[in-house]
Amino acid sequence: MALSDRLAGLTIRDAREMLDSREVSSVDLAEAHLERIGGVDELVKAFVTVTEDLALAQAARADERIAAGEAGPLTGIPMQLKDNMSTRGVATTCSSRMLEGFVPPYDATVTQQLHDAGAVLLGKGNLDEFAMGSSTENSALFPTRNPWDTDRVPGGSSGGPSAAVAAAECVFSLGSDTGGSIRQPAALCGVVGMKPTYGAVSRFGLIAFASSLDQIGPITKDVADCAIVLNAIAGHDPRDSTSIDFRPPDYTQALRDGLDGVQLGVPKEYFAAGLEPGVAESVREAIGVLEGLGASVEEVSLPHTGYALAVYYILAPSEASANLARYDGVKYGYSAQDAETMWDALELTRQQGFGPEVKRRIMLGTYALSAGYYDAYYLKAQRVRTIIRREFMDVFERFDALVMPTSPSVAFKLGEKTQDPVQMYLNDILTMPANIAGIPAISVPCGLSDGLPVGLQVMGKPMGEEMILRVAHNYEQATGWRHKHAPAL
Repeated sequence: MALSDRLAGLTIRDAREMLDSREVSSVDLAEAHLERIGGVDELVKAFVTVTEDLALAQAARADERIAAGEAGPLTGIPMQLKDNMSTRGVATTCSSRMLEGFVPPYDATVTQQLHDAGAVLLGKGNLDEFAMGSSTENSALFPTRNPWDTDRVPGGSSGGPSAAVAAAECVFSLGSDTGGSIRQPAALCGVVGMKPTYGAVSRFGLIAFASSLDQIGPITKDVADCAIVLNAIAGHDPRDSTSIDFRPPDYTQALRDGLDGVQLGVPKEYFAAGLEPGVAESVREAIGVLEGLGASVEEVSLPHTGYALAVYYILAPSEASANLARYDGVKYGYSAQDAETMWDALELTRQQGFGPEVKRRIMLGTYALSAGYYDAYYLKAQRVRTIIRREFMDVFERFDALVMPTSPSVAFKLGEKTQDPVQMYLNDILTMPANIAGIPAISVPCGLSDGLPVGLQVMGKPMGEEMILRVAHNYEQATGWRHKHAPAL
């Protein structure tokens, strides 16, 4: 058996044990995953950039730390970063022509944190352009394919990271979640994905889409690994003005057995029309498992959650139109060279540099912010956002966490929804409310429908990561879904 096959599928804890026992070296582990990438990524297309030389150099340094007895939980562990997180000396493109060839002069905070922890960067993951999409088909480079069925999408916008973890091309990855962009692809690819509380993980160095919604989080093979990665990246960062000033706990301590006394709410609005029967059945069965583990389960209503989609598609495009105004072809990135005047160059740069979905959202946002429409759209959306958040806070007075589906469907065919933006937007209808409210949420595999993964979503109160990790971990340990892997590629 090839080394890449033998080491494929390792969790962080598996790899840590092998490294600490000297069964393998960090260089061995990096080489095995690079070999795996070489063997399957031509089909999966999870990577935009593979940093082979950097990975091997970092792995060699990790081996020195291990030999010196200075290894932490992530020392020597091969990982990937979504390609909207700045990496000094490594191209960061947001899968957009606008940033083709852009090499940041600094690291994102999460990049530096993982570097300090001794993790090994294998490369950067593909995404929908500027993180705008639900299928990774909006990448200006190429679509990523789902390892469970390569004729289907992996979800998005963190489709590259989710597919890379599912295809065992890396041990873990980081994604970003603006309206479900970690949890939805994690569900569709059969892995674990977590969006922390807004502000719990630094956004410094994350290329902005919608600044009041964006949040970085882990994509892993199981819940325990998710807690380990969260330990490395959570905490206050003075360089991020939205960062919460708090001392993170050890999230792995939340992974204790049993749910006795835990109050779980099941929002009835999340089981409405449009939910595939196979998804609903798997999630209902998962809720039954949680009840069997000692949790108290009760149906609850979140009547304004149905407005989250409309609120999101006013707020997110509005913030995107402001954030993406900086791409003018003057300072960095793509610049049109065939223009006669400065104004023509600016117009052509944005026309040629942005893809159709990015242009669509910029136009939506510009319209919502324009004179005469600001009060009717943007201001009203902010007020409804406040109502949605208050509604969640009221529910969390009674419940420790909420459980529901992650995605209304399993992975759909490539090209199936590209001509219908509204149908594509509806893929995030069950995940957007957590971003609107700024609360933490996690997706964990809970079954198969038509042979494709289904995700169970657990939402918690602000700074309630420990509770949702506990619920997800107990469910995972009581079932065998974490042992189900994508078919061999």
